[in-house]
Amino acid sequence: MFKLEPRATPSTTLMLASPLVALAITVCIGVLLFLALGKDPLAGLQMFLVEPLKSSYALSELSVKATPLILIGLGLAVCFKANIWNIGAEGQFVMGAVFAGGVAMRASPDSASWIWVLVLLAGALGGMLWAAIVALLRDRFNASEILVSLMLVYVAEMVLSYLVYGPWKDPAGYNFPQTITFLDVTRVPKLVSGLRMNVGVGIAAVAVLVLTVFMARTYAGFQLQVGGLAPAAARYAGFSSRRALWTALLLSGAMAGLAGGLDAAGPQGQLTPYIPMGYGFGAIIVAFVGRLHPVGIVFSAVLMSMFYIGGELAQSRLGLPKALTGVFQGLLLFALLACDTFIHQRLRWVAAK
Repeated sequence: MFKLEPRATPSTTLMLASPLVALAITVCIGVLLFLALGKDPLAGLQMFLVEPLKSSYALSELSVKATPLILIGLGLAVCFKANIWNIGAEGQFVMGAVFAGGVAMRASPDSASWIWVLVLLAGALGGMLWAAIVALLRDRFNASEILVSLMLVYVAEMVLSYLVYGPWKDPAGYNFPQTITFLDVTRVPKLVSGLRMNVGVGIAAVAVLVLTVFMARTYAGFQLQVGGLAPAAARYAGFSSRRALWTALLLSGAMAGLAGGLDAAGPQGQLTPYIPMGYGFGAIIVAFVGRLHPVGIVFSAVLMSMFYIGGELAQSRLGLPKALTGVFQGLLLFALLACDTFIHQRLRWVAAK
């Protein structure tokens, strides 16, 4: 029978290369999937790997989808490195959009031109408050942050639905469940005229730099990582597990809420029941494919965004189901986990007794 045994020294080179190997495996399985569906594999792969990079418009759309994934992925990486499993970033994203939308709807044409900054800050605050519920229940009652954060996703979606179907519904919206369209003064500035690329790209770049410094060069970041890698050593050193819990969750929630605010005040321009885009769950894959490193998260977020856009193009041009996007995301994560398993362990045949 076969048995997995731990390797004495896992290869650092393979650890760094495993995301590329996982991508190659995903592409190979994707070819078989396209053949099984009766579609040209080259045409299918072109939708996912070529079309999202083909023009300035495509690159602009890629940035719109990659920005929230980068922001949420960065926050989740901080949590995961601290051994805190925040699975509910999608709910924090939604509440960020709700808080940002609440501020945007109270603006007037005479509002200051920088009010969009307040809109984004409100989004970050909304995500932070939603994550604080998780931190409080874990801190006070030792509730599982996995279950609590995940269940709060559905609560956040219900809050959004209540608002857009009820008190925030646009009275001139022909009874559609949506808020009024936000005024231009509240919308995040675009970087290129005629394209949807906005200042969120710059915000994400700054966030990558700040979190890289925070995790690699600050004492607080060191405490978080030690607490995640060796909890007993952290306690012996006098590091506060409560502080690590609150810091990681509040930071992660703020990043997810900021992403929600950018989405609501950017490409969406209003609140609808379709604000939940799956970014919070997709960012979990982004964080792990990026090896929980800010720079790696940027590349994995771009790749994941290509899957989002490729899935939409495959649906409209090739008649393939929309669920294909989730299939490719799941394949990528599964392949990465398989690679990591064989990097840290080896398969050995053991004769049955």
